[in-house]
Amino acid sequence: MSKLKNPVLMGTIGAAQGLRGEVRVKSFAAEPTAIGDYGHLHAEDGRSFEVLEVREAKNVVIVRLRGINDRNAAEALNGLDLYVERDNLPDDDLDDDEFFYADLEGLEALDGEGKSYGTVTGVFDFGAGDLLELKGPGKRPVLIPFSEWSVLEIDLEAGTMLVDPLAAGLIDDNRDDPSAPFKPKKKK
Repeated sequence: MSKLKNPVLMGTIGAAQGLRGEVRVKSFAAEPTAIGDYGHLHAEDGRSFEVLEVREAKNVVIVRLRGINDRNAAEALNGLDLYVERDNLPDDDLDDDEFFYADLEGLEALDGEGKSYGTVTGVFDFGAGDLLELKGPGKRPVLIPFSEWSVLEIDLEAGTMLVDPLAAGLIDDNRDDPSAPFKPKKKK
């Protein structure tokens, strides 16, 4: 994606809708119909699309794009990911505990002593909550939960995030017997 410095995925085009060039789009915007509110949408191959019209449908939005005027043109776009430049997205709409995925990538994960566990190289949601992928030099990538227990603090200006390595699953508890807290204590 040569045009965008910091792309944010806004949606993925699915099947054509009707005969006039409309497409079904899985929108990743918090408000699905806002997919066209932040400027032109860009594909990885450099193409740019202006959103003319958006309406809601079941699980998707129906989008009319400038220059896509028939079903064949719409079908040719199936599977295309659409991005906007991160700078086009307004920060003031976010709550204190909300972040754009693009802002998390590149953050260094540190514990309370300053030990680094790598940098965030991806953000995923497989259905059971968000996961952050961390990659350290010479280490295999690891996934940690993006939760208030494992990620304690995010400092975008410093480019860091404070993690609890135990809650994030980055270190093991040092007790030898994991069932120890559940065993009855011996009477003296």
